[in-house]
Amino acid sequence: MNNEQLIINNSQVLEGYKQTEVGVIPENWEVIPLKVISRVNQGLQIAIEERLNHPTEKSKRYITIQAINSGEFTEYIESYSPSVCCTENDVLMTRTGNTGIIVTGISGVFHNNFFKVDFDRDKLNKDFFVYYLRTETTQKIILEKAGTSTIPDLNHNDFYSIEIVLPPIEEQQAIATTLSDIDALIAKLDKLIAKKRHLKTATMQQLLTGKKRLPGFGESINNEQLIINNSQVPEGYKQTGVGVIPEDWDVRILGSLASIQRGASPRPIDNPVWFDRNSLVGWVRISDVTRSGIYLQETKQKLSPLGIQHSRSVSKGSLIMSICATVGRPIITEIDVCIHDGFVVLDNLKTEQLFMYYILKWLEPSWSKQGQTGSQMNLNTELINSTAVYLPSTLEQRAIATVLSDIDTEITALETRRTKTQAIKQGMMQELLTGRTRLINNE
Repeated sequence: MNNEQLIINNSQVLEGYKQTEVGVIPENWEVIPLKVISRVNQGLQIAIEERLNHPTEKSKRYITIQAINSGEFTEYIESYSPSVCCTENDVLMTRTGNTGIIVTGISGVFHNNFFKVDFDRDKLNKDFFVYYLRTETTQKIILEKAGTSTIPDLNHNDFYSIEIVLPPIEEQQAIATTLSDIDALIAKLDKLIAKKRHLKTATMQQLLTGKKRLPGFGESINNEQLIINNSQVPEGYKQTGVGVIPEDWDVRILGSLASIQRGASPRPIDNPVWFDRNSLVGWVRISDVTRSGIYLQETKQKLSPLGIQHSRSVSKGSLIMSICATVGRPIITEIDVCIHDGFVVLDNLKTEQLFMYYILKWLEPSWSKQGQTGSQMNLNTELINSTAVYLPSTLEQRAIATVLSDIDTEITALETRRTKTQAIKQGMMQELLTGRTRLINNE
C-alpha cells in the first residue's frame, strides 16, 4: 500500500496500522532505541610496526577500513583479547572516518575505528539488522549523529539513541530472506559480468595479435607454435621487429593510420564565460568518458560560442582518446563536442573505426606504463604516433570488431539488468522495512 492509503483524511490511520514518531507502521511492529536491544564495543588499535605481514599459528587477521575497501587482508595480530575479535556471524560498523559502513561475514581482530554490535538474537535477526542499518534513512541518521567535523565520530550513546522499526522475528526472517535472494541475483550478475569482461580481454589478446583467426581468414596458432626451436616461424606466419604475425598482416605505427590531434583548453578553465548549458556542443571531461561505454552520447558541460573558439571542435562520429590522468581511454562521439588538451582525436582513419577503437582499448593498460609522470599521468602525441600495431585486411578488421562488439553488447545488457535489479532491491527495502508491503500478516 502507498502513503495515501496509510493515512485517511490526514487523521485516520488505516486499520492494522498505527501512527508513531517515525511514521505509520503495522500495529504489531515496535519502534525501539538500539540501547534496548544491543551493546557495542570498540576494537583494538595496533601500531603499524607491531602488525605482522604473514599469519602465524596463533595470529588473526587485522580488520581495518583499508582492508575492507581493498578486499585484501595482509596484516595480522598475535596479541588480542576476546572482546576485540569477531566471527563471520558478527556485525561491525565503522564509527569514525567513513562512519556507517556495515560489515559482516568476516572474522579476525577489528580496528578501533569499528564498533562490534552485540544484540539480542532472539528478538533481532542478524540479516534484517544489517539491511536496516544500510538503508538510506538509517545511514543519514548515523552520519548526522557522527557530526560534520573533519573526522566524523559516532560515540556509544549516539549509536544507542538510533531507533529501529522492529517487526516480529518471523517477519524479520522473511524480509531478510527476500532481500538476500535479490542480493544473490545481483552477485550472480556480477560474476557473469566479470566472466564476460575476462572473455573480452582474452579474445582481444588473441584476435588483435593474429594468434586466433576467425573462420575464412587463416589458421590459428597457439603459444607453443609461435616459434619452433627458437628460430622456425609457423607456416602462414612471419617474424617482424615487434613479434610473429600472420603473413597477410602488416605492422604499422598509429601515426600512419590517423591524423592525431590534441585538444585545446580555454583559460582560466573555470571561467563561466566559456560555458552555456543551452548549447548543443558538449565539452568532454574524463568523467563523461569513464561512465560511458563505446559511444559518448552526452556530456555534463556545454560550451558557449566563445568557449568553442578556444577549444578543439570534434564532429559527431569521431574517435577520441584521453591522454591525461586516466590515460588511453578511447570513445566514439555520437554528438558534436569539443575536447580539451587532455584528449586527442584520431581523424582521417585508414582503418575501420571500430577496429581502431578496440586496438586502442587493447593498448589502454600499457599506456600508463609508457606515459610521462608528473602531478598526473599523461601521454604525448609523439608517443602515440610512434606506437606500432598489427593490421589485418579491412574485411578481417570488420569481422574482429563485430566479434568484440557483440561481447560488449552482452556485457552492457548484463550491466543494465544489474542496475535494474539494484533499483528493485532499493524499492523493496523501502517497502519491506517500513511495513508498507507485508510478507507475513500477523493480524
